[in-house]
Amino acid sequence: MPAATSTRCNAQWKKNNLATATRLTIALADGVVTIPEAGRIAVFTPRVESDLSALPMDRVQVITTLKPDFDYFAGLGYDCAVAPEGRYGAAILCLPRAKARARATLAEAASVTDGPVIVDGLKTDGIESVLRDCRRRVTISAPLSKAHGKIFSLAAGPEFSEWAATVPQEIEGGYVTAPGVFSADGIDPASEFLANSLPPKLGAYVIDLGAGWGYLSARALERDSIARLDLVEADHAALTCARKNVMDSRAYLHWADATRWQPEARADAVIMNPPFHESRAADPDLGRAFIRAAAGMLKPSGALWMVANRHLPYETTLAQCFTSVAEAAGDTRFKILHASRPARKTH
Repeated sequence: MPAATSTRCNAQWKKNNLATATRLTIALADGVVTIPEAGRIAVFTPRVESDLSALPMDRVQVITTLKPDFDYFAGLGYDCAVAPEGRYGAAILCLPRAKARARATLAEAASVTDGPVIVDGLKTDGIESVLRDCRRRVTISAPLSKAHGKIFSLAAGPEFSEWAATVPQEIEGGYVTAPGVFSADGIDPASEFLANSLPPKLGAYVIDLGAGWGYLSARALERDSIARLDLVEADHAALTCARKNVMDSRAYLHWADATRWQPEARADAVIMNPPFHESRAADPDLGRAFIRAAAGMLKPSGALWMVANRHLPYETTLAQCFTSVAEAAGDTRFKILHASRPARKTH
């Protein structure tokens, strides 16, 4: 990346970080929200860009099911867990974008906290809706509006018990999912399109990148020719569902960032329906990172099978990473891309 571009990107990253940090830092400094002087502080679902420096690190436990965020905060020295451990003197919820997960996580925070629950989120992530819903149930502090978001606090109690997650929840086909995981309410149409388009033979060793709750893997394992299939998924909640949906001795599940995970041996095929957004705006760079990772996992003769929304521009990256690229199937909504023989240099 050119130096000027890198500088601009870093400046924007710092600006975004400052915006995220300002709400919590200012709210604590001005007394808009408060935390007890003693007791553990649970911080639910912070993202990599979240700044927790206003909190006493030795009292904080970060609770997240997302592996990249878990690893980031663990690397900074925070105590991290995928679920609450005991009770807390206060809780902070960094609002997830998925409404079902936001509600379930708020209910969870309220159920394990003896003091205040602080809710912090962006307008684009639904903070206004959560604020209105909370006001209908409990008394909240006057919210602080800052940097396209809001932060407020409420007293923990049973008022949010109806929002608690019911795991597992069964959908069509007998699969189980959890609130907030991708395609929680039914089989994702793009994944189903890919599953129906896969060839009868994929090879003995297959990797499902971003496996979610396991639908693609379950369909791929209908092939007796597969000896091993690795499911790689960054969301622990989704992977927990996959353990119930893919009960096959040939399946091996990995809680990992798909763009960083490395197999023990090169695979015959990679299948994937890569994510293409973390916020509401589409970001093809996520899919491109999946493509580059997949190319590095394959044998010289290996193949990638992926599905993408019709408008997403992945073909250039595929051509850089593979010798052969073709659209194997498609309609007005989706395209099935088949790439084979990874190039020597994929990064």
